[in-house]
Amino acid sequence: MSVDPSSHVWPSSHVWRFFRAGGFDQVRIETGADLLALEGLDQKLWVALACPAAGIEFDDRALAILDTDSDGRIRAAELLAAVRWLRAVLKDPEELVRPGDDLDLAAIDEASPEGALVLASARRILANLGKDGAGTIALADTRDTGRIFAQTHFNGDGVIPPEAADSGPVRALIGDIVACMGGVPDRSGLTGIDQGRVDAFFAEIAILAAWLRQGEAAGGDDRADAAAALEAVREKIDGFFLRCRLAAYSDSAAQAVNPSTDSFAALAALGVEQSLAALAPLPLARIAPNADLPLAEGLNPAWEAAMRRFRDLVAVPLLGPRTRLTARDWETVKDRFAAYAAWQAAKPSNRVGSLGRDRVLALQDGAPRAELEDLIARDKALEAEAAAIDAVEKLIVLRLHLFRLVNNFVSFRDFYNRRSKAIFQAGTLYLDGRSADLCVRVEDAARHALLATLSRIYLVYCDCQRRGSNEKMTIMAGFTSGESDQLMVGRNGVFYDRKGRDWDATIVRIVEHPISMRQAFWAPYKQLGRFVGNQVEKMAAARAKASEGEMQAQVAGGVGKPAAAKASEPAKESPFDAGRFAGIFAALGLAVGAIGTAIASVVTGFLRLVWWQMPLAVLALVLAVSGPSMVIAYMKLRQRNLAPILDATGWAVNARATINIPFGGSLTQLAHLPPGAERSLVDPFAEKRRPWGLYLLLAAGLAVAALAAWKVGLPARLGLG
Repeated sequence: MSVDPSSHVWPSSHVWRFFRAGGFDQVRIETGADLLALEGLDQKLWVALACPAAGIEFDDRALAILDTDSDGRIRAAELLAAVRWLRAVLKDPEELVRPGDDLDLAAIDEASPEGALVLASARRILANLGKDGAGTIALADTRDTGRIFAQTHFNGDGVIPPEAADSGPVRALIGDIVACMGGVPDRSGLTGIDQGRVDAFFAEIAILAAWLRQGEAAGGDDRADAAAALEAVREKIDGFFLRCRLAAYSDSAAQAVNPSTDSFAALAALGVEQSLAALAPLPLARIAPNADLPLAEGLNPAWEAAMRRFRDLVAVPLLGPRTRLTARDWETVKDRFAAYAAWQAAKPSNRVGSLGRDRVLALQDGAPRAELEDLIARDKALEAEAAAIDAVEKLIVLRLHLFRLVNNFVSFRDFYNRRSKAIFQAGTLYLDGRSADLCVRVEDAARHALLATLSRIYLVYCDCQRRGSNEKMTIMAGFTSGESDQLMVGRNGVFYDRKGRDWDATIVRIVEHPISMRQAFWAPYKQLGRFVGNQVEKMAAARAKASEGEMQAQVAGGVGKPAAAKASEPAKESPFDAGRFAGIFAALGLAVGAIGTAIASVVTGFLRLVWWQMPLAVLALVLAVSGPSMVIAYMKLRQRNLAPILDATGWAVNARATINIPFGGSLTQLAHLPPGAERSLVDPFAEKRRPWGLYLLLAAGLAVAALAAWKVGLPARLGLG
């Protein structure tokens, strides 16, 4: 029954059950009855309405069967068409979810025309395979066409291989058609021809044969050698007679068109081959007013062989024996070959010319075409039976794979139950001490990232290649746990596909989003640490640069002062500036005192709290630092959505398939020591521990000393206050 998907009233009494996952309700498809009732489920409740027919982890034959219009996409309408066909063929819907790889013949509905045809074909297949009486049929049985059609060369596909012909002429004809028009694979695996190629072949034979017969009046192939000899010298002979007419027109032209003495003097130093190459551009013979062309003596040595061939094949057969060719003779020769040239120019360009003239004319006159077409007709007579075999294969393929596809299309059960991988998950990426299970194959990382960034998931794109082969692919991996500090373009990892094969993976692109609450908690402290570290590095660099400048200035000043002056000057000691030194000390003391006062105030205030208030104060301080970052990360993590990732690969996701924090954590596994593992905490190369307690005690002492100095007015006594 055809149902308008836009209708709100669905004629189905089937009771549906739903489960909650990904933030929305998804239908439970657990029985064959659920599957065959799919047409009664409102498509607004489907998770997806289309998926690509390639690039997913699913059976290729099942995808080809479901993609009825061969547009590279599996749509909801095509899925429902398969369900309707199954409903007409099966009487036991639970056959669709029964474990095992074979089909129980008792589940086929022989009361329906479709079911009766499939059942009869299944029994015929089993009988031909020597399994007459078997109650089940396997997918491999439907694909053993060699044994199914063992009694005949005909299998219903309309393709005839040479082996199907009994006579030699027909086999030779099939071979000619395959050689000229290309072959078609037969169901048996052999290469043959079909009716379309036969028609095209003989149509081209008729055109070429008509052209060959038209050429008989122009000499046909008998003049091929003569025509070639003529064309080889046509331009040179035309040039000779043109120059002779110029010589008759002007004495100056006669002198100009004949080679000069210098042209021949240059040949003295050349070999034979080089000399002939230098002579080739010169005229065929000496130019004189209205002169004749010699055919034997007096010719340009570079053209003697070509002119001899022209004389023997063209001039003498047409004009009779002669040693010279006049201009009128030359025009006669060209006129006699004009019809041949026009015929050659009209030669049809087709694929049967390689057979040769005699074979083409023989095929046109008496080819066993009728016998060949009779073989094709006998093969086509079994088309219905062969189609029934295809129907049996279709039923077994859908019985094996449709249930899984529906649970990755109408619902995303395989993805959200985490017991098995969804069909869009390409494998697992191991990188940076983590394994990422949300991996999808992509064609273009940049194009995919434009839409996939809306998923709010931290995405890593990797180029993958298998060592020792030319296999390459690009994947996108979603990282949903851990931190991003060590994820950067250029890092290498290993990707394991669904077949267990390992690929070298290199990060080529990153789309940054929050990964986890753990990362958000430590982010402010890491940012502060990086800021302080950067500032210290800048200060140290600036101080080092200033010290280097001062040192260079002192050295330059010392070198520039005369040596005599240095010797005469008495050594002077720099006076000790007590005031300046005291001022520096006081300033340092004030700074340390201020810090100490602040620390003391915080510590004093903290110690004045009641015991139960102390942890609350610490918690409040932590929340003040990490709270904003965690709130922002929490809001973004709750918005993570699978749909943009799949839409960018060709899916049409019909729901907001969210990935919440707990589920996202399961998609990326962090490294953990195995249960029961022994661990030694002794590291012989561990860094030496700093006496931070002593440092803090000294800092506190300096702070107290500075505070005491300030209390007694030491800065004022030193003239600093």
